[in-house]
Amino acid sequence: MSGRSFLSTTTDGVARLIEGDEWTVDEHLHGEDVYSLARGPVGSGLVLAGSEGDGVFRSRDRGASWEHAGLDDEHVMALAVAPSDPDRLYAGVRPPAVYRSDDGGATWTECESFQDVRGRRIWRSPASPPFTAYVNGLAVSPTDPNIVVAGIEFGAVVRSTDGGETWSNHRRKAIRDCHDLVWHATDENNVYEGGAGVPRRPGARSTDGGETWTKPGGGLDRGYGVAVAADPGEPGVWYVSASTSPFAAESDDPKAAVFRRDGGDAWEKLEAFPTERMPWALCTDPTLPDHLWAGRADGSIVHSADRGESWSRLEGTLPAVDSQMVMLPPERE
Repeated sequence: MSGRSFLSTTTDGVARLIEGDEWTVDEHLHGEDVYSLARGPVGSGLVLAGSEGDGVFRSRDRGASWEHAGLDDEHVMALAVAPSDPDRLYAGVRPPAVYRSDDGGATWTECESFQDVRGRRIWRSPASPPFTAYVNGLAVSPTDPNIVVAGIEFGAVVRSTDGGETWSNHRRKAIRDCHDLVWHATDENNVYEGGAGVPRRPGARSTDGGETWTKPGGGLDRGYGVAVAADPGEPGVWYVSASTSPFAAESDDPKAAVFRRDGGDAWEKLEAFPTERMPWALCTDPTLPDHLWAGRADGSIVHSADRGESWSRLEGTLPAVDSQMVMLPPERE
């Protein structure tokens, strides 16, 4: 059995950390400005990486080797693999567009109706000049590869039920400044978003497959949401990492926090979380309810086995978690 693996974006490609008696780190895609990562279904070994300017890269062996997988010259900012059909891939790019592949990345087709979403002309990202918006989150239903939700920085959260042939307009009460989208591992109804919510609403949730959304409040003291995750055993338990602002999140004093919501009237700040580094990624294992991993800016990873009540730091460390991290459960022989 091979150990648990963590892959992260760095400032120079992708890094991989493998759990074992001795933790090992290797680095790949040197020279590529990799912004986005996505993993395939558990046991598939499939990982995708999206480059700003060089399209999609694919690994079929848990990140050990990589090959180019299309969308040459595109700035790929978000990726998703359909859990029920690992050949169905979606890619979101800058300027905002969505592409779909039905053959594992051998060929791609633009979802042209995405250009007709109402209000797209006012989408503007404050993240970097020239302030062009981009697709920053994609999530696919665990049971239907045709149902997909896309989030734009800074613009909208939209939904398709026909594999990207047509798209809704912005889903009311979803966070327009989307930073992360996650579908529950097994529950087709629950979708979660992390984003810059105003006022102090860093997380949003849908309980009907992305059709309608709520931004629950209470118990929150900051609103710049970054990453989101959901407990694989209980859809009502979910988490969001947050800071006070994008400037704080990127600084040496990130004012970081992780909040948990478990169906009560308010969020709960996880006071035991080590806040000295920004948690850019939150990961869960579909086979391990109650467990949560957080990948932090300096490459350190902290783990909780009790829904965030206590934390321990893994012995292994990545070079960095620049924007995203994915976790692959141990591979059984």
